[in-house]
Amino acid sequence: MFQSRTQVFSSRTARRRGILGAVALVAAVVLVSLVIRQYAPFILDAESLRAWIDQFGVFAPVVLVLVQAAQVVVAPVPGQVVALVSGYLFGPVAGSVYSFVGVLLGSAIAFSLTKRFGRPAAERLLHEDILDRFDEFVDSVGLPGLFVFVLIPGLPDDAVCFLGGLTRWRLRTFLAVITVGRLPAYAVTVYAGGELATGRVGFALALIGLVVVASVVGYCKQDSIRTTIERFRG
Repeated sequence: MFQSRTQVFSSRTARRRGILGAVALVAAVVLVSLVIRQYAPFILDAESLRAWIDQFGVFAPVVLVLVQAAQVVVAPVPGQVVALVSGYLFGPVAGSVYSFVGVLLGSAIAFSLTKRFGRPAAERLLHEDILDRFDEFVDSVGLPGLFVFVLIPGLPDDAVCFLGGLTRWRLRTFLAVITVGRLPAYAVTVYAGGELATGRVGFALALIGLVVVASVVGYCKQDSIRTTIERFRG
């Protein structure tokens, strides 16, 4: 189960520092989001994002990894959009590697933030509705339940990365589950991007449609999926 507030911090001073750190982090996230929307709205559009990343030449893979990591932590960019661009620019193999390195980097950062600053950070970084519905979910369902959850597109798996930091799990264990669970949807999207680059538009759109439909179903049924996983574990 999650640690209580008195267990997270060893003293009032430590708790105060953790809260101040979380507040500063939230302020930075909000500022970055505002700057992106004001001065770099192209990041929210797949084609514009592709053109922007491509201009960096040999440094384009690094930029893509950082953008993919940022979408996990800040969430201004849908992860599948970045994966699609990755496949278009670098092909299915290299694109999958770059995109997924970014996903794991962002997941590790999200996990480490709440592991370091405790529950107050989660309360400030996550939407209240998400926190209410998935509070204690990650810790209660165990590794198999988490794997099933992140396997289904459309579920708040980025939020789960933050919540994972409140459990007793180690970072490497959590990332192993994230890697196996998230890889299928990302691999399909990256492959679709590669197909777009080679002109096989029809097949690419079919793959994208498959991921979109799965994501919509996952999003609409997230409470039922959560309940089913919890019941199975129980």
